[in-house]
Amino acid sequence: MNKIRSMKELFRGVRLHTVCESANCPNMGACWKEGVATFMILGGTCTRACRFCAVPAGRPDLLDLEEPHNVALAVKQLGLRYVVVTSVARDDIEDEGAIQFAKTIAAIRRLTPEVKIEVLIPDFSAKEGSLKILSDARPEVISHNIETVRRLAPYIRPQASHDRSLRVLRAFSELKPQAFVKSSLMVGIGETDEEIIDVMGELRQAGCQILTIGQYLAPTQRKRHLPVERFLSPQEFEDYRQKGLEMGFVYVESGPLVRSSYIAEQGYQAAMVSRSNDTQCGVSNRS
Repeated sequence: MNKIRSMKELFRGVRLHTVCESANCPNMGACWKEGVATFMILGGTCTRACRFCAVPAGRPDLLDLEEPHNVALAVKQLGLRYVVVTSVARDDIEDEGAIQFAKTIAAIRRLTPEVKIEVLIPDFSAKEGSLKILSDARPEVISHNIETVRRLAPYIRPQASHDRSLRVLRAFSELKPQAFVKSSLMVGIGETDEEIIDVMGELRQAGCQILTIGQYLAPTQRKRHLPVERFLSPQEFEDYRQKGLEMGFVYVESGPLVRSSYIAEQGYQAAMVSRSNDTQCGVSNRS
């Protein structure tokens, strides 16, 4: 509890948000006890209102110009070796937050150059300029969550697009092949097993290498948030993991409480091992 309390005090002191708190992540206690957190930049209010998400939606906060340095300072003070940086959607900004991501990555590297960085981004409306800004910042892992299957996407993410998310992932696999491309799925919202397999195939075709699959849990009972349709068994999650590996994902984390940022370093390390093995065998692992 002392570790969690000290982390909260640190975040509040420099006006930082964590997706751990904002999204009511079920793994927050376990991660924070290990001194691990996912930083959420660009404020705490999202311009979109996805039906699975607990992050508040509405009028966005003013951009905090000190935020990149404050995140970097927190990373250093916490002694982290692997950092995940995510954000709310900011459709109100021309670049939709890409520059703030790049500044945050640069600030972390200035203070702690040895730290590995994963970014979990919104779709930036698939703007080529924004995608290039983020790609040029050279994080180790670029993650964008497709969240659900094609049939349910318009209902669950009404301000997003299934095909646009696939375009974003494909663009990163082409722009910066040395960065690993990652995505995440929720299950238990009404999709079928066949639809899950189909979207996993779409993600592989888009160049996605790391995949996480977790049980959807309604963040509140409010009308905005979808109810759980069913709870999957541990064996079903293991079946998805095995199927993903057969499809060619270098790492698949699949389980009831799995979230996109949970034990994220393990996915990166597994991908690095796979790349090293492919290099030794003379194979390029770009997709």
